[in-house]
Amino acid sequence: MDYQQFEAIAMPLMIFALVAFMGYIVWDLAKKSKAGRYGTAILFLALGLGVIGFVIKAIIIEQVGG
Repeated sequence: MDYQQFEAIAMPLMIFALVAFMGYIVWDLAKKSKAGRYGTAILFLALGLGVIGFVIKAIIIEQVGG
C-alpha cells in the first residue's frame, strides 16, 4: 500500500472520527448546561451546518477540479 492509497482510506475515517468526537462534545455540553431539547437541537444544527458545508466544499472541489 503506497501513500496515496493510505491517505485515500485514512482521511475520510479520521474526518468521521473528528466529527463524531465533536458530536460527543456538543452532546456533553448540552447535557451539562441543561440546554433542553430546543437548545440541544440548535447546538446540533450548528454542528450539522458546519459538517454539511465541509461536504459541499469537497463535492464542489471534486466537480470543478475533476
